[in-house]
Amino acid sequence: MKVVELHEMKLVGIRVVCPGDQYVNEIPKASVELKERLHEIRDVVNPARLIGAFIVEDVTEEEDGYWVCVEVNDMKQVPEGMVSLVIPKQKYAVQRHQGPNHEIRNTYEKLHHWIRENNHERLLRSWHLEISDEWGHGEVNHMETDLYDTIR
Repeated sequence: MKVVELHEMKLVGIRVVCPGDQYVNEIPKASVELKERLHEIRDVVNPARLIGAFIVEDVTEEEDGYWVCVEVNDMKQVPEGMVSLVIPKQKYAVQRHQGPNHEIRNTYEKLHHWIRENNHERLLRSWHLEISDEWGHGEVNHMETDLYDTIR
């Protein structure tokens, strides 16, 4: 586990909004769709890097959901049916998750415990990220992603 600060990021991708227990199934589907439509997105920083973004708590209707995205240099042309999002410069506690996506909660619990033990404060109303350089194939059985939990 480590603490990092990331620069502002401009993201373009697909927003997933569904009942809480369905994200584990719907996010992999959205990542497959995004991969198939990647050629439509202009000025992608790193086409191999998938970035998921979400706010943990007290979300407004506009903030609800999970964004499956890639980082871009310019958001002037967002493809039809896609969304754009700007993540401000923030500080994060980071831990890697390797394994089935339905076990990601266990990795988050370890990360949250580490944050408390190291006297950091989680910022639940800020954008949290999941960054992966391995897109997978819509599988729920295995994923490798870095969990970025926003802290003060």
